[in-house]
Amino acid sequence: MYLTMFLSSVGFSIVIMSVWPYLQKIDPTADASFLGWIIASYSIGQMVASPLFGVWSNYRPRREPLVVSTTISVAANCLYAYVHLPHSHNKYYMLTARALVGFGAESGGLDQDAEGNIDHVAVVAINVLFFVILFVFAVFETIATPLTMDMYSWTRKEAVFYNGIILSVVGIESVIVFMVVKTLSKKTGERAILHGGLLVVLVGFFILLPWGKKLPNIQWQEIKNNSIPRATSTEMLMPFWSLQALQLPSNHTAEPVGCPITQSWCLNTPMIYLAQYITSDILIGLGYPVCNVMSYTLYSKILGPKPQGVYMGWLTASGSGARILGPVFVSQIYTHLGPRWAFSLICGVVVVSLLLLEIVYKRLIAFSVRYGRMQEENC
Repeated sequence: MYLTMFLSSVGFSIVIMSVWPYLQKIDPTADASFLGWIIASYSIGQMVASPLFGVWSNYRPRREPLVVSTTISVAANCLYAYVHLPHSHNKYYMLTARALVGFGAESGGLDQDAEGNIDHVAVVAINVLFFVILFVFAVFETIATPLTMDMYSWTRKEAVFYNGIILSVVGIESVIVFMVVKTLSKKTGERAILHGGLLVVLVGFFILLPWGKKLPNIQWQEIKNNSIPRATSTEMLMPFWSLQALQLPSNHTAEPVGCPITQSWCLNTPMIYLAQYITSDILIGLGYPVCNVMSYTLYSKILGPKPQGVYMGWLTASGSGARILGPVFVSQIYTHLGPRWAFSLICGVVVVSLLLLEIVYKRLIAFSVRYGRMQEENC
């Protein structure tokens, strides 16, 4: 099971960093908004599959759903590898392929349905918190490639390569965090660590807000015939240094790089410095695995020792819902309003989740502890 999860995660990591350049290459009509739907389609498939496989694994041998989901996943990845072959509508073939990959990826969520004496308020609270955790991380992984291409004028190849390195380092960081958290949770408890993890994620996104004065370079893709587009009245009032990046590069055949002028915020939103981006990656890479593993641990303890297949299916569905809304949310907000609005709203979401955690903090206890207290009260 560990090997299956490992290989599934490797495949997901390979795709998530390259999906935007791949989409641009197979279908030039696709924009950043459609990228959100491509990434969300994976989780739509996973959300549909979660409850189904959860019930299936409770009433039939678990080998059956594992074999079926793995087979679907393999076939869907093959489809994804060849979506460049059709002569039209390639982006929709990619959308279908990613949805089927998500449906098949549910093999990792098959576990064991708790009954009786479960604190359903705590169960709902963990589902909401898990939704937020997956939501913010989906935003982070979705926006990484487009953001770095816009801010640092990276080509598609550079964005995939450099973000791949960053993701690898974050992965190593996560492994270390998982090992440390196991020991630390025995001393401080899972609730406190979950609280700390959310705070770290909040700081990570806060740092990612545009703070400087320098504007990103403007992409020259839509500039034709060696001329600059007619400036609007707003642009005429802008200082020259903010528009100088509109000049054409000497090599017109090179891949267009920089912040697309079709994204109006590129003309007035400061760039996010590379040091900001890397610092944010480190913090989010620290906070996310902490929140993720503590959510699963608390949820399992709240449910108790009985089979948990259906409840775990709903938790996975909650996470899948987050991974649907996250990419769509960030692609729309980022494209039309820019990173300042996108990351400010994420900070607000994390603050609300921290308030929810404070409200239900005392109810997030193990089933055995709660059941013991109930027994004492009855006596």
